[in-house]
Amino acid sequence: MPITARDREILRLAVPAFGALVAEPLFLLADYAIVGHGLGTTAVGALGVAGAVLATLVNLCVFLAYGTTASVARQSGAGNHDRAMRSGVDGIWLALGIGVALIAVFWPLAPPVVELFGANPGQSEQAVTYLRISLLGTPGMLVVLAGTGVLRGLQDTVTPLAVAVGSFALNAVLNAWFVLGLDWGIAGSAWGTVLAQTLGAAVYLVVVARGARRLGTPLTPDLSGIRQAGTAGFALLIRTACLRVVLVVATVIATRMGEAELAAYAIATQVWTLLAFALDAIAIAGQAITGRSLGAGDVAATRAATKRMVQWGVWSGAVLGLLVIAARPVLPVLFDADPHVAGLLLAVLWPVALFQPVCGVVFVLDGVLIGAGDQRYLAWAGVWTT
Repeated sequence: MPITARDREILRLAVPAFGALVAEPLFLLADYAIVGHGLGTTAVGALGVAGAVLATLVNLCVFLAYGTTASVARQSGAGNHDRAMRSGVDGIWLALGIGVALIAVFWPLAPPVVELFGANPGQSEQAVTYLRISLLGTPGMLVVLAGTGVLRGLQDTVTPLAVAVGSFALNAVLNAWFVLGLDWGIAGSAWGTVLAQTLGAAVYLVVVARGARRLGTPLTPDLSGIRQAGTAGFALLIRTACLRVVLVVATVIATRMGEAELAAYAIATQVWTLLAFALDAIAIAGQAITGRSLGAGDVAATRAATKRMVQWGVWSGAVLGLLVIAARPVLPVLFDADPHVAGLLLAVLWPVALFQPVCGVVFVLDGVLIGAGDQRYLAWAGVWTT
């Protein structure tokens, strides 16, 4: 089938978005590989528990990226470039505020939160250490989300890719040095990730500040704009909370089954997340294209692009599923040397692979609806399916 102009536009946005999206799960996959080989199964299980808590907190705030993308794209499509940038600046201030609040709330709550997962004493101590250190990086992580949303809304997915690749490379080097070289244990893994993510956030702040200065957009906080950004993201918060409830419950169940089961589940979850973010690359294109087209009043172009992106979602899901099947014999060796964990992981990877085409369609339509500003539908769909 020939590549059309619409396909090229989708690929122009989706391919760089793919690299940026997979950076976060790659951070954790690198952590798992280094921790698994350097510290053992107990540490991998602890990382799984702490990672589930952090992923829940950060993913609940994904509206900072998705809501900002849609808002900036619609304003930009309508020709309101200053208002588009103002929406982005408000989103970044909201991200900083939420990040600081998360540190204040969850630092003292780290031990009881970890206990909810039913981890054994050895896992709990390491999980609390990893969680508390990683909390220091949440403002940076959330700024990365908001900054990414600004640039996606402006149809730029290349800059987020460059930042993500640089952050991932730095994260891998720092983790290997801190854990294996300096023997800092699981704390070293957390510090490496915090430093990499914070530097990535600094890059976004510089890029957005330059764009704001070109348009004459103030960088000072606007309380009404920040409040509006938070209100607009509430429905997306509900939608994401429903997704996270399912994953957290599954982590609790795996934790209570035993160390090997938890380690296998933790690794499989990161593989699933990596695949989900890969498919979400097309959804990111959907957010940007839908927001821009509807902002310009071009409904026909929106419908045509949606149909094509759904096709891309099915094809991409099928390819990813086949890749997982082909990689099954290798994946256990990469992340854990324990034979029991390897056997469990091999079994779990089958459903991970088979459901990828369905995931492709779901993610694409999710992105289209976000770009159209129909977050309420997504919130209700999340409530009913959970």
